[in-house]
Amino acid sequence: MSNSFSAPPPPYTTDMLDCLPLIHQGKVRDSFALDDDHMMIVASDRLSAFDVVLPDPVPGKGALLTRVSNFWFEQTRDIIDNHLTGIPIGDVLADPQLVALLEDRAVIVRRLSPLPVEAIVRGYLIGSGWKDYQQTGAVCGIPLPPGLRQADKLPEVLFTPSTKAAAGDHDINVDFATIVELIGEDLANQVRDASIGIYEFAAAYALERGIIIADTKFEFGLDAGGKLYLMDEVLTPDSSRFWPKDKWQPGISPPSFDKQFVRDYLETLDWNKQAPGPKLPPEIIDATVKNYQEACRILTA
Repeated sequence: MSNSFSAPPPPYTTDMLDCLPLIHQGKVRDSFALDDDHMMIVASDRLSAFDVVLPDPVPGKGALLTRVSNFWFEQTRDIIDNHLTGIPIGDVLADPQLVALLEDRAVIVRRLSPLPVEAIVRGYLIGSGWKDYQQTGAVCGIPLPPGLRQADKLPEVLFTPSTKAAAGDHDINVDFATIVELIGEDLANQVRDASIGIYEFAAAYALERGIIIADTKFEFGLDAGGKLYLMDEVLTPDSSRFWPKDKWQPGISPPSFDKQFVRDYLETLDWNKQAPGPKLPPEIIDATVKNYQEACRILTA
């Protein structure tokens, strides 16, 4: 397969790959068909917040996310297999310019059937979990002891899945019984156990390096034989909350290495959290780049 172009396109889009059939355009990643068993995923520099893609790219973000995900995919192979094939993109793209542009942000993966579930794991009380707890004393229907503070470490790791919404809609938090109804008890148990296992392993690894992984989300898919694989991205600043251990303090929202910085800025605006999203000031974009770079450096060094 090949393609040619005269100038590097903006990293916000993957229009340079119009020679490949587009399978899916996500908030950040675009997936292209290669054959019946393989596809290519390209991580763009798009940034989403509150399930809305913002109009400004974060330069280099897609490459950083790919590096971090590939690191964790390798580290967690003993817990569950993942979608990576190890095939270089130079084997499927003939144009050397295109390969050079994409090789640090694209991966060749197995074509899987995605499960309609976002597997969210929480180790600390923050974000929507904190809001839920303030209102109900529980997180996604799971009761918690009274008197917990914002950013407190939870008594135990919680699996709080959501159903995947259509583009432009918000994902919906559901209980475990709903996931059982969606995908069956055996598969739901596999997803829950793998998610908690990956989180606990990664949280211990990161903590030794000075980062608290407060929460994260995973996605899974099935091959034609029904085998479960980890897919999409793993433990990136886009899909997780990363806090500096030395600045964590229960009772406040800690500083972070992830896009919480962007969310906090957006919360100051008069915006209804519906598309189109507001433009980001250059200083917010620059700070986000630095946060992502620092998380990548600490975790993958």
